[in-house]
Amino acid sequence: MSRAEATRQDAKGGRLFGLLLIAAPVSLVLLLIIWPVALSVFDTLTVETPSGVALSLDAYRFFFSDGFSLRNLWMTIQVAAICTVLLLIISLTIALYLRFSTSRLTGYIQALALFPLFVPSILLAYALIRTLGPNGTVDILLNAVGLPKLASPYLTIWGPIIGLVWDNLPLTLLIVLAGLGNVSSASIDAARDVGANRAQVLRYIILPRIRSTLLVAASFVVLGLFSAFTLPYLLGPAVPEMMGPFMRRTIIDVDDPLQARTQAVVSFMICAAFAYFYVRSIARTRREQSS
Repeated sequence: MSRAEATRQDAKGGRLFGLLLIAAPVSLVLLLIIWPVALSVFDTLTVETPSGVALSLDAYRFFFSDGFSLRNLWMTIQVAAICTVLLLIISLTIALYLRFSTSRLTGYIQALALFPLFVPSILLAYALIRTLGPNGTVDILLNAVGLPKLASPYLTIWGPIIGLVWDNLPLTLLIVLAGLGNVSSASIDAARDVGANRAQVLRYIILPRIRSTLLVAASFVVLGLFSAFTLPYLLGPAVPEMMGPFMRRTIIDVDDPLQARTQAVVSFMICAAFAYFYVRSIARTRREQSS
C-alpha cells in the first residue's frame, strides 16, 4: 500500500470516528428537542375534522388577536431586552476591570460576581422578597433613620428584572471575559502610544474584536430569559406575566393544552431567531480564525 493510499484511509477513518462521536449528542437533540418541537408545531397547525386532519391557523389567530396573550408576550420581550442590555453593560464593565486591572481586589471582585452561580433561583427569589419586598429589610432600615418607604419592585416588572440580572450575571461575565482574552495587550499599548484615550481604545480596539462575543452572550441571555419560570413566577406581577408562568397557568389552571403549545411555539420561534444569529456568529468567528 502506498503512502498516499494509507493517508486517505487514515483520513476516512478519522471522519468516520468523528461522525460516531457526534452521533450520540445529535440523536439526543433530535429525540429530546427537534421531535417534540415538530409535534407541537404539527398539533398547533392542524385540527381534527370528520374527514380527517386538516390544516388550521385558528390557534395562532387566537393568540395574536388576544390582548392578554399579546401583553404577556410584550412583557417577556421587554424584560428580555432590558435584562440583556443591563447584563451586557454590567458584565463588560466588570470584565474590563478584571482583564486589565493589576489590583489585588480583582480576585475578590470576580468571586463576588460569580457568587450567584451557586445560589438556587428559589433562594434568590425569597431573599429578594425579604430584602426589597413590602416591610422588608430596606423598608426597615429606611424607617429606622426616619426616611419614607420606597416603592417596592416586588410584583412589578422590575422584580423579575432584578432577579434575572442577578441570576444570569455569572454566565454572561464568563462569556465576555473569554472574548476579552482574545484582545491582545500589544494592540491596546500601540493605540495608547499614538494618543488614544480609554474611550477610543474601547470603541476602536476592544469592541470590534469582541462584537461576536457580545452577540453570543446576548443570545444565551435571551434564550435563558424566555425559558425562565421560577423568578418571574415568584417576583413578577400576575397580570401581565412572562411567557413561562403564562404557559404554566394556561395548561394547569385554564386546562388549554393547545394554547399552551401555541405559546411555546411562538416563544420557540423568537428564540430560534437569536439561535440563528448565535450559530452565524460562531461560524463567522471560525472563518476569521482560519483565514
